[in-house]
Amino acid sequence: MIKARNRQHLVSEIDKHFPLDEHVREAFLNVDREAFVPKEFKHLSYNLDALPLAASQWISSPLTVAKMTQHLELKGVDSVLEVGCGSGYQAAILSKICRRVFTIERIDELLKEAKAKFSQLEIHNIFTRFDDGQRGWKQYAPFERILFSATAKEVPEVLFEQLAEGGILIAPIEQGPDYHIITRFYKKNGRITSETIEPCLFVPVLDGTQK
Repeated sequence: MIKARNRQHLVSEIDKHFPLDEHVREAFLNVDREAFVPKEFKHLSYNLDALPLAASQWISSPLTVAKMTQHLELKGVDSVLEVGCGSGYQAAILSKICRRVFTIERIDELLKEAKAKFSQLEIHNIFTRFDDGQRGWKQYAPFERILFSATAKEVPEVLFEQLAEGGILIAPIEQGPDYHIITRFYKKNGRITSETIEPCLFVPVLDGTQK
C-alpha cells in the first residue's frame, strides 16, 4: 500500500514537469524504483534525483527516464533495444509497454544486479547481454525502437543498421563539454533523419566491457 502511494507520488511529481501519456504513466505505476536503488539511497527512491550506482554509474532521474520513454513513441511497439542497462530501472519501465526488451550492459557487476532484480520482480520479457552495446545485438535485429542510454558524439552506424524501417532511435548526443541534447532519429526508406528535443545530462559511452 505504501509502495503504491510512493509510485503515485512519483508520477504526480513527474507530471508537474512533463505531462505523461497514459501508457507511460501506467508503466511507472507498475514498477518500484526503490527495487533498483542502492540501499543507502532507498529513502530518495521516489524523488526526481539521479542517484549513484556501483562502478561510478548513475540511475537516471525518473523525469529523464519518463522523457526518454515517452519520446520513443512506444504504443503498439513489439521490440526495443536498450544500450546501457545500468540499474535496470529503464528496462523495467520499457517491459511494461513493449512485448520484448533487449538490454545490453558493458559492466558485469551492474548487469548481474539488474538481472537479479528482474528475476525478483518476476519480469520475464527482458533479455540481457554482457557486451559493448555500441555493437548492438544483431541476432534479434531489426528493432522497432532503440534507446541509447549514454552520451555519444555520434550514434554508431551499426545501430542504425539494426533499426527497423520506420523505427525510432533516441540518444543523448554530445554538443560540447557538459552539453548534451536528447536527439530523436527516424529511419524512413533506409534514410536517417533527426530532430533535437532538449538538453540532458548522461554518463559518457565507453568502449569495451568491464568485468
